[in-house]
Amino acid sequence: MKPVESLRRRATPVIEWALPYWTRGKAGRETPEELFKLLYLGWLVAFSFKVLGASWDVSWHFKWLRDDLAPPHLLNSVGTALALALTIIHVYTGYGVDRLAQRLITWGTGVFLVAVPLDLINHRINGLDITSWSPSHLMLYIGTLFMVCGVIRGWFVRAVPGRTRTLVLGGLFVFLFENVWFPAQHQEYGVYSIAAWDRGQPEAEPILIKFAADQIGLPMDDRAVALHFALPVPDQLYPLYAVMAGIMVAVYARAMIGRMFSATAVVGAYIVFRTLIWPLLAVADFPRSAIPVFVIAGALAVDLAFLIRMPVVRALVGSAGATLLVDQALRFQHSTFIAPPLVPPTTMLVGGAGLAVLWLAAEWSFSRHTLRAQEREALVSATATP
Repeated sequence: MKPVESLRRRATPVIEWALPYWTRGKAGRETPEELFKLLYLGWLVAFSFKVLGASWDVSWHFKWLRDDLAPPHLLNSVGTALALALTIIHVYTGYGVDRLAQRLITWGTGVFLVAVPLDLINHRINGLDITSWSPSHLMLYIGTLFMVCGVIRGWFVRAVPGRTRTLVLGGLFVFLFENVWFPAQHQEYGVYSIAAWDRGQPEAEPILIKFAADQIGLPMDDRAVALHFALPVPDQLYPLYAVMAGIMVAVYARAMIGRMFSATAVVGAYIVFRTLIWPLLAVADFPRSAIPVFVIAGALAVDLAFLIRMPVVRALVGSAGATLLVDQALRFQHSTFIAPPLVPPTTMLVGGAGLAVLWLAAEWSFSRHTLRAQEREALVSATATP
């Protein structure tokens, strides 16, 4: 049997199963359970490809001169193609999503697709621009943020209560945390890059160092070249972002998953992933990074804060506790291993105040949009019961 004929025979049953579902419909239409699970399995696969490609991409750019068709970009593109296909299915059929989830997924995919050519143009005009905090890069993260939030929303409002619901929701929040944390990796790779430069063993290839040096008009052996590209943003940005952005993902994870230590499990899973790819990058002679183990302390503070029943008190006490633990854990990691540059304690006071405002707003949204796990599971069970 020829390969083409074999492939056709295998594909025929799949096509025959899927075709009856390919009908125009509005968001929120009743979705068969098997189709619902298949769609969200597809999202888990798509996000897995995107995370693997993105994780390799940061290390790649600290070693090689940028290439549009670099392997990490191609790996990430597989995930993007799957995400685009799933977006089209949700938009056309209305299966598996409510209106808000559909809009978030659609806008997220749209912003991401617009950001891709803008990023290519940006690199053509500005050259290397490896900073994770550039406008075109931020558009990529924002697009992915909306996309993942839409998928979380779709699963959260429809999945039947049980172990599968909890595990998938936890996995989706790991993907969300990875996307939110992604730009902070620049400083985590940057401190390793500076340390290697100071040892006289730069991790970047000579062609990348020369390009960087020519771009800012300095000799290749000038330390300012390394600093300009390895740590291009103020030192205060890293801890402030960790406290306000990273911890807020943990807050939503704890509320929406609804299980004790949900926040710690989500952040811990991300740290485990970063720990596992660390030796793989090292063996392949790619640059390594400082793993943000300290964030687990903040996630634990979030879990403990949810033992407090009063929302306002929970937000204020939780913000203070998470900020304090993140600050102390970051200082401990800096002194015992390696971490991005430290900042004065006053910086963390600003971060704590910002976190308190965001957490209070989150507590309002939990009630306004029924985002607490127990309340939503009760609604799903009531809807599913004849």
